Amino acid sequence: MDGFVHIHYHRPPDRHDIFVQRLVHRTAGVIVTFLERTPLPRPIEIGGRIALEDGAPAIWFTFPGAWHDIGRFHRADGTFTGIYANILTPVRFEGPDTWSTTDLYLDVWLEPDGRAALLDEDEFARAAGHGWIDAEIAGAARAEAERILARARRNAWPPAVVREWTLERVHRHLAGAEAAPHERRPRPHAGPGPAAH
Repeated sequence: MDGFVHIHYHRPPDRHDIFVQRLVHRTAGVIVTFLERTPLPRPIEIGGRIALEDGAPAIWFTFPGAWHDIGRFHRADGTFTGIYANILTPVRFEGPDTWSTTDLYLDVWLEPDGRAALLDEDEFARAAGHGWIDAEIAGAARAEAERILARARRNAWPPAVVREWTLERVHRHLAGAEAAPHERRPRPHAGPGPAAH
């Protein structure tokens, strides 16, 4: 699979960005896209550590109908830093390669060691207080963030697909080294003992 998607990303009250991301994998339940070099004016720091910096790769997982997407974050050298759930309005697919969504400020961060935290509550409260997000949508955003946080703390989040599509796998896939599922063949059993995986 190849091609790119253009994601129109609105952050109330008046910020609008367009992210162009490589389409990596698509099923009815999830779309995986790749931002090879994230453009950032300054690094994103979480818990005193850099989670994402300018020029760093990020793998994004979009779930149609969901009130969040998920990013696998890295430093510019490819070091994995953690998993980030961005609370937003369900993505609108306005064409095969044009999407749009609105950021709802709240985020959930999952460290590689499994610690989870809710982020940006102060920004969310300010946005809701100024009426940039209406009360019904703010309630949906809060409920989604708390649901994800609770699941993460039970080790029941993120979905398996997020752990499976590592940066190394994305690079192999884009290089054509990973066969499509219908092209895979089981390896012959070469001798006693378990077959190789």
